[in-house]
Amino acid sequence: MKRVAFVFMTAPHGSSAGREGLDALLATSALTEEIGVFFLGDGVFQLLSDQKPATILARDYIPTFKLMALYDIEHCWMCAASLRERGLSASSSFIIESEILEPDALRQQLDDYDVILRF
Repeated sequence: MKRVAFVFMTAPHGSSAGREGLDALLATSALTEEIGVFFLGDGVFQLLSDQKPATILARDYIPTFKLMALYDIEHCWMCAASLRERGLSASSSFIIESEILEPDALRQQLDDYDVILRF
């Protein structure tokens, strides 16, 4: 079975990439248990809690990331450099827990996957 990585690189609002990626992630979980989820660049904002998308007339799909546990998606990483660049840290309030790795360690994890889908 192929190992599939989902890489979220875009901010949650302003495009549908995050929502589409989440839909693809949950659908793929029915086909394989070998899934890894990565948040880098502006993608780290996907997991930030207390967002108010209604203010900009956007749909709030972010809490849906909490479903990853129900779908047995357990391997989740965030880029430490991306957090720092955006004024966030491990102590920021995120909706799910993920392992925070420096870029080199994150790349090593990503190298273990056969297929990489970017959103």
